[in-house]
Amino acid sequence: MKKLILLSISLLFFAVTKAQKVYSVDYENQADVKVFVVNYENQADLKVYKVKYDHQAKGNEGKWFFTAYPNQAKKKIYFVKYENQADVKIYFVAYENQAGWRKAAKKSLLY
Repeated sequence: MKKLILLSISLLFFAVTKAQKVYSVDYENQADVKVFVVNYENQADLKVYKVKYDHQAKGNEGKWFFTAYPNQAKKKIYFVKYENQADVKIYFVAYENQAGWRKAAKKSLLY
């Protein structure tokens, strides 16, 4: 009985946790959000860390897991060529603890 309760609680926890799973689409009209990768961290709205496993991605904190299929993703993104075409400017960071929003005004685009 104790194991069943623990299993139920853990399943509920994982169901409530919203992972930031993204899929990179080939065409702009398929995307929920258009992103541009900037060269410098101070130019970004969001600093992104790519995680290896979907369970490592947490909420809307800049930890992204790139899915293999669009139906597995929470958001579909399209990488634009020019900065002025983007909804969100991102910068890929090397360490997980560097990920996060620099400009919270655009945070709602990835919920």
